[in-house]
Amino acid sequence: MGKKLTRSRWISLGVLVFFLLAVVFVFSIPRISELKTDPPRKTAVMEHREQEWRKKGKTLRIQQIWIPLAKVSPYLTKAVIIAEDDKFWTHEGFDVEAIQKAIEKDLKARRFKFGGSTISQQLTRNLFLSPEKTPLRKLREAVITWKMERVLSKRRILELYLNVVEWGEGIFGIEAASRFYFGKPAHDLNPEESARLAAVLPNPRKYRPTGSQPYVMNRARVIYDIMVKRGIVIPEYEDVKEREEGLPPAEEVPQATTEKEELESQK
Repeated sequence: MGKKLTRSRWISLGVLVFFLLAVVFVFSIPRISELKTDPPRKTAVMEHREQEWRKKGKTLRIQQIWIPLAKVSPYLTKAVIIAEDDKFWTHEGFDVEAIQKAIEKDLKARRFKFGGSTISQQLTRNLFLSPEKTPLRKLREAVITWKMERVLSKRRILELYLNVVEWGEGIFGIEAASRFYFGKPAHDLNPEESARLAAVLPNPRKYRPTGSQPYVMNRARVIYDIMVKRGIVIPEYEDVKEREEGLPPAEEVPQATTEKEELESQK
């Protein structure tokens, strides 16, 4: 009888602890509603980078210029969505198909990288979370993303993302990136420049939108070609001539059956 009571008490204690942790977890979620009108002062990624610089004795400073979505080139917004989250306008924060494929790849490779992230999930990580990849952090990411998708409009999520995403060492947001790499405001970015900027987002501290890195050249070419196929870009003779000068022919890659697979083959 005593053992049964002890077991019952342990179960009750476990339930109580779980409940308390759940309450703490829920109430630790940031106030998403403030992002409807106010830009974040500093993101979690920015703070993490500053800590890295201090440890290494670097004197870098964050470069960021906040702009509304209306002042971003439509070529850039479409290139980023094609490259990072092609179902952005239709999903509710999560791309189930992409997550399933990422899990399958992880299982084959015997690793756990938590792939298949949407723009909404990436924004959540940028704004609020540490760079460590743990199940608990992934759970928190999912809860915050779910809430964000219900509080903010898609346009606002995209606006926030384009203003805080990292585009190089100390460079955050599309306006700072556009001025740094191309010497012009984000509103004036052309299709080729937009494709290049979108191409480096998987690893913006390793790759640069300018220059001749094979990965950037090939991925930018794929993104640009998708934009042409969809009628986003209608190249004329002079445009084609400039593109050929700026984006040399891509290296041979296995034939992809879909645009998504073609982009994935470049990662």
